[in-house]
Amino acid sequence: MSGPLSGMRVIEGSAFVAAPSGGMTLAQLGAEVIRFDPIGGGLDYKRWPLTDDGYSLYWAGLNKGKKSIQVDFRSEEGQELLKTIITAPGEDAGYFLTNFPAKGWLSFEKLKREREDLIMLNIVGNHDGTTALDYTVNAAMGYPSVTGPEGYGGVINHVLPAWDIVCGQTAAMGLLAAGRHRDRTSEGQLIKLALSDVALSAVAALGHIAEAQILNSERERIGNELYGALGKDYETADGRRVIAVAITKKQWRALCKSCDMTEEMHALSQSEGLDLANNEGDRFIARGQIHPHIETWCKNRNFEEIRRIWDQLGVCWGPYQTFKELVNLDNRVSLENPLFAEVEQPEIGSYLTPGSPLQFQNLSPSSPIKAPALGENTNEILEEILGLSTKEVGGLRERKIVK
Repeated sequence: MSGPLSGMRVIEGSAFVAAPSGGMTLAQLGAEVIRFDPIGGGLDYKRWPLTDDGYSLYWAGLNKGKKSIQVDFRSEEGQELLKTIITAPGEDAGYFLTNFPAKGWLSFEKLKREREDLIMLNIVGNHDGTTALDYTVNAAMGYPSVTGPEGYGGVINHVLPAWDIVCGQTAAMGLLAAGRHRDRTSEGQLIKLALSDVALSAVAALGHIAEAQILNSERERIGNELYGALGKDYETADGRRVIAVAITKKQWRALCKSCDMTEEMHALSQSEGLDLANNEGDRFIARGQIHPHIETWCKNRNFEEIRRIWDQLGVCWGPYQTFKELVNLDNRVSLENPLFAEVEQPEIGSYLTPGSPLQFQNLSPSSPIKAPALGENTNEILEEILGLSTKEVGGLRERKIVK
């Protein structure tokens, strides 16, 4: 596979989102990523959504561009086989990404005996080794208590596994950083990455920890409002919903001009002693007086008219869409966007599949590649990496060590 990481080999032992998304990111940049699974598939092999025939669209989505080998790693022979693959020689090999427990035969200490400069990144739940998933981590981060309509007394979970996604990207970056260190020092190492630490780092970076500790304040629910600036959903005359945001001065001027409210907002600034033109925080303070102007303007126009005016005047806005509307109505999800190509996924069909969102000026865009069938590359991996003969691979299959 071509790309800036062409030649790099990463072995992935994983399930669910974080580790597979990290491996996928590397594969999309050209790395050879080999995912091993137990015979018959791992915990996530049949995860929803499923086709009518029972094939996981989720699994296909997170394993694009990888190679697959099925191994019975409950057996000692299977474990030894995988240890040899993980620690196989090669200047750009010796990378192992996993969210499996790093103990027993998969412990860094045992693997390092076979390759001194091995780089292993192990994703765990919490820093102390206790179990956590995206959903349990998010519950503790404060966001479910500020998500939802103003005045709501319960908690609202996020349907996007955001921490898993960020964790996967952090894992990919961690492997590349450790690889740079190895290039300069010849040292391998174990990298521990706690999912909850990924979330906590983001929560702190966005000021929430300091807000609680320094200001001793509790963030309140504000519904669909944008905290500290102006942003909200508005309904159109034909029942669509849109969001408009004004953070910068330019965005504010465009929104005021498009909604014919420039003079009214100047008067509001004067009467309230606010600087709406230059201060996004003042717009948040005055949001209750600003929104009715935009709401009325949107209610008197259909979606297409709003689209035309806001696009023409440079308003920062977007439509609310379902997943089906995203696919059927949004040109960004089409072959007009070089991110996508139609890829034939065996047993599933042909559908729009993204490559890497990174666009390198001096490199051709990498074409998206299908996800492998389970065990599709077993023979190739055993023969090319381990140098086994066809007869030896056949023996492993007969003993049901691989499939």
